[in-house]
Amino acid sequence: MLNLYKLEIFAIVVQTGSFSAAADRLLMTQPAVSQHIQDLEASLGARVFQRGRRGVTLTPAGETLHGYTRQILGLLAEAENAVTDVQYLASGQVAVAATPGAGVYLLPDWAQAFRQRYPNLTVAVQTSTTPQIVAGLRNGQMDLGMIEGELEDGGDREGIGVLVLEVNEQFVIVGSRHPWWERKSVRLDELDGQSMVMRQRTSQTRIWLDGELQAAGVQVRVAAEFDNVESIKRAVAKGKDITILPDYAVHIELEMGLLRAVGVTGEPLQRTLKLVWNQSAFFSPVTRSFLHFLEQYLPTLREMKL
Repeated sequence: MLNLYKLEIFAIVVQTGSFSAAADRLLMTQPAVSQHIQDLEASLGARVFQRGRRGVTLTPAGETLHGYTRQILGLLAEAENAVTDVQYLASGQVAVAATPGAGVYLLPDWAQAFRQRYPNLTVAVQTSTTPQIVAGLRNGQMDLGMIEGELEDGGDREGIGVLVLEVNEQFVIVGSRHPWWERKSVRLDELDGQSMVMRQRTSQTRIWLDGELQAAGVQVRVAAEFDNVESIKRAVAKGKDITILPDYAVHIELEMGLLRAVGVTGEPLQRTLKLVWNQSAFFSPVTRSFLHFLEQYLPTLREMKL
C-alpha cells in the first residue's frame, strides 16, 4: 500500500528537482530522502525517477504517480482548509517574500494588524529580489511573494501564478534644498540633466527606471547608488539631488516635512504591485486566512476566490 509520508517526500523531490534540495527543504539527510524514494519504488515495482548529474527527472511511471499524488495532496489540503478554524490554532505561520518597497513599507503594518487579529499566528517576512522570490516559491521556501519587479515571459513565469494587486504612482522626491521644493508637479522631460540618487544597477527597480527614462529621451546624472531605500531618502533629504519613489515609501518623511513628493504629469511613472505564488503548491489554512485578511487593503485579492 502506498505510504502518504513517502508520497509527500516524492512530491517535494519533484518540486525541488533533486534529492539534495528536497533534503534541505525537509531538514533530512540526502541518504534518508534517497532511501524513502527507493522504498517507494520497491513498493511499486517501478522506477519513478531518472537520476542524473543535474538532479532527477520523472520516468513515465513517475509522471503517472505524480498526477495521482497531486490529486491526493489536493484533497488533503481541501479537507484541512474545510475543517481548520485558524482562530483556535495554537500556532501557525505564513512565509512571505517581498521586494524592498513592499517588504519594508507595506507588509510590516499588514503583518502587525494580522497578528492583532490572530495572536497565535505569525507572518514571516523576508525582503529579497524578484528572481530570488520566484526561486523561493518554486522550492517551497516561501508561501507567497509580493513583487514590483517584472517577470519575463518564459522560464520566470512557468508555474508561477500572478495577480496584480495595485498600481502605484511614482513621484519625484526632493529635499528642502532643491529648487523644486515648492513645485506640485513636473514633466518627465524636466528630469533631463537632473542629479539623481538611484538604486544599484542590478536591481529590478533601477532596470525599470532606466528603461522609462531612456524611452522618454531623458538623461540624468547619477549622483549616488544605494542598495536600500532608507539610504536613498537620507541622501536626498540632506542634499540637492532627486530620486523616484512611491509615496508609501516616504509618507513619514512627507508628514514631518523632510521630503516633498512632486507628481509627474503627462506621462506618469507607475509600477504594479503583484502577488506571486507557486501554482503547484497548496495554500495552508494560515496562508488563506492571511490572504483573506489582506482583502481589506488589497480588494483585488477577492479575484482569487479562495
